[in-house]
Amino acid sequence: MAERDVSQSRVYEWLTGDEDSRMCDDIADSACNEQPRNFFLHLVASLGNKLADELSNARLVLPWLMGVIGAPVWMVGLLVPIRESGALLPQLFVAGFIRLKPRRKWVWVTGGLLQAVAALGLALLALFGRGSLGGALVLGVLALLALARGLSSIATKDVMGKTIAKKRRGTLMGWSGSVAGAATLVAGGILMLLNDRPGEVALAVLLAVAALGWVLNALCAARIRETPGAVEGGENAWDSIKLGLSLLREDRTFLHFNLSRALLLSSALALPYIALLGQRQSGTDLGGLGLMVVVSGLAGMLASPVWGKRADRSSRGVMRDAALGTSLCCLLGAVAVWLPAAWSETIWPYALVYALLVIIHHGVRLGRKTYIVDMAGQDNRALYVALSNTLTGVLMLLVGGILGALAQWLGTPMLLLVLSFVAVAAMLSAMRLPEVE
Repeated sequence: MAERDVSQSRVYEWLTGDEDSRMCDDIADSACNEQPRNFFLHLVASLGNKLADELSNARLVLPWLMGVIGAPVWMVGLLVPIRESGALLPQLFVAGFIRLKPRRKWVWVTGGLLQAVAALGLALLALFGRGSLGGALVLGVLALLALARGLSSIATKDVMGKTIAKKRRGTLMGWSGSVAGAATLVAGGILMLLNDRPGEVALAVLLAVAALGWVLNALCAARIRETPGAVEGGENAWDSIKLGLSLLREDRTFLHFNLSRALLLSSALALPYIALLGQRQSGTDLGGLGLMVVVSGLAGMLASPVWGKRADRSSRGVMRDAALGTSLCCLLGAVAVWLPAAWSETIWPYALVYALLVIIHHGVRLGRKTYIVDMAGQDNRALYVALSNTLTGVLMLLVGGILGALAQWLGTPMLLLVLSFVAVAAMLSAMRLPEVE
């Protein structure tokens, strides 16, 4: 056992790039010795979570499921809003509950197991669901999955804040993104092999594997050695809302961060429009979408560790640079349609821009995650994360609807130009944030 601990510490030191595995800034002394072990458990948990996310993707897999069972087309349009906003909106309401728990990892475990149950439900619907009733059941199960995802998300960040030192969190999230990128490659390869019309059994197998991914996520969370934390300040939902709103009034840095994060939504919102533009211009089928998934995985593997290292030095700088990169990628996507037909009518220009934007989007995610975890203290970290995510969920619904209307009116290239200007505003906002590292 001692030899295993030494070997584990050496690999941990190689991954983090530091010879001092006992760097324990901002975590309890009792958590210091467990940090290498917990680091690897966080990594494997991330692998299971990301693989499950890709195999139940609301932008790819679930629309096929709706088509296979013959659900109405209008239901397909509800998949992404339910998936994204459902994971973000309720987080403020559960923040006070989580703060009442001395060990928050069990909330994470509960969320992972609920997502596994939901994925199994979707697998059964792939086999037996039909028509409008089947589609409505898919949306209902997806709502449960999204709520469980939100529960896991806030607990994961809180457990990370208690078990991983301040100068190691960005690095952990960077390597997690790299491992997740490898999982995305596997998912993309599966999708390309299945071609454009996967049957009920193939979809059921994909979703069953997704359930196993969340079971792995929950098992790793259960094995994390978490020091009991303070439980003072736990609130009910209404008290959490009032406290959260008071934080926005009193903590100007937190308010400014949320403004920057709202503007940085431009990277997430631009990704599906670039993929849609590629589909429309190139006329490719699911093989093109599979290619998008593969380049997304490659980009994540290459980008995340680099962004993670930089985030540990200056998460504000990462947010600023990622905003600038988002603006440039949106411009490239908008002008790609004016390339010669030999280029603009193939998937490759859009796949390349998509890959670049995925790299940038990893920077956005790592920058803002590291910033808020480092900005908040141990006692209020869960509330800060929950409030920020709830605000983002509201904005996702509102802005997503507005952008859909703009895309219908202006066209996708002009919408990307609008998002490019929004990203410039995000860059200027991030530049004014204070350093928190």
